Amino acid sequence: MKNSIKKSAVFFGLFVATFSWAISSNVQAATPVEMYDNVWRLINTKYVDQTNNEQNWAKWRHKYDKMIQTDEDAYVAIDTMVASLNDPYTKFLNPKEFLEETSSIKGSLKGIGIQIGMKDGKLMVIAPIEDTPAEKAGLLADDEILAINGKSTKGITVDKAADQIRGEEGTQVTLLIKRKGVEEPKSYTITRAEIEIKSVTQKVPTDMKIPDDICYIRLSSFISRNASKEVREIILNNPDKKSFILDLRSNPGGLLSNAIYISDMFLNGGDIVATVDRDGYKETQKASNALLTTKPLVVLLNKGSASASEIFSGAMKDNKRAVLVGTQSFGKGLVQEINKLPNNSGINITIQKYLTPNGTDIHKKGITPDVVVELTDEQIKNKDDAQLKKAIEIAHELQTGSYVVSK
Repeated sequence: MKNSIKKSAVFFGLFVATFSWAISSNVQAATPVEMYDNVWRLINTKYVDQTNNEQNWAKWRHKYDKMIQTDEDAYVAIDTMVASLNDPYTKFLNPKEFLEETSSIKGSLKGIGIQIGMKDGKLMVIAPIEDTPAEKAGLLADDEILAINGKSTKGITVDKAADQIRGEEGTQVTLLIKRKGVEEPKSYTITRAEIEIKSVTQKVPTDMKIPDDICYIRLSSFISRNASKEVREIILNNPDKKSFILDLRSNPGGLLSNAIYISDMFLNGGDIVATVDRDGYKETQKASNALLTTKPLVVLLNKGSASASEIFSGAMKDNKRAVLVGTQSFGKGLVQEINKLPNNSGINITIQKYLTPNGTDIHKKGITPDVVVELTDEQIKNKDDAQLKKAIEIAHELQTGSYVVSK
């Protein structure tokens, strides 16, 4: 391959997406050229934007036929072709990366425990995963990553940044961080580790005590296939609680199915989410008869709440089922499909956009809470969780009927 075709990679410890988790198997191709062509055809028929970023997609089909000799050649060519879509969520995965992604869905991954994304051309921390090296080092949602191991991130893609941040367990990576409201950037040297994804917990992130009449559930990710089951068990095992607080702060998303299943537990009818494909076909997911509780619900959000978190929150807000407390969410309104390719590689393709029940497109906008509560750096440092305090206050008001969800 020519040197002009550059390799990029994805680190799934740095992950934010809403996946349609029904792996579409596309393993018929036998040669590297056929594998490349297979990806071209998948994007040509499935990608949500029929203009493929306003370009002539046909120009890519045979562009590298004479240059592709090995699987590695095909990987490089596919990366280059996919990069032309300018979509950080449509990603080619080599066998190692595909294994990492499927492992994260099963509940484990390696890295520093951080989700990243691009906002206005800047590489940003979406959220650190709870109880990981990134969180322990002090990284926060909305931190801008200026440099990785001394190399500027200006013009970098999410894939290339991820490739630079990941590494062997026990090794270190240094990130230069610019924090909002802080004049001088600060370097963080973080030791990489194996990350266990704990999707659901009732452990409060601070030392604050939850009143006995409230059931607190912290859902840190929708990625694990066990997430909806774990939430269900907590609800059923707490019949005496009078209200619920579901904490989705710094939850970067995960499986679309989990967002739907968990929404279903709290809704007695109504729409959950609508998805719209490349042809404009709109499919609406409605709540079924899986309602587990009608007790009051408060949902906590922040700028690290993305994707599946926004699907759930949008369903609760538009159906007047819950009070949302916190700050504006991230704003990711796209759905990806995971496609398995030959030799255990894969590609995630953005196949749909989604709308809240009221028809709102939240992509790059986010969801505004019903009650906005900001957290200052001083409060974070002192573990003074004003957002959770407000959620507890509202949960009690909902119990007594003194708080009315706005119409």
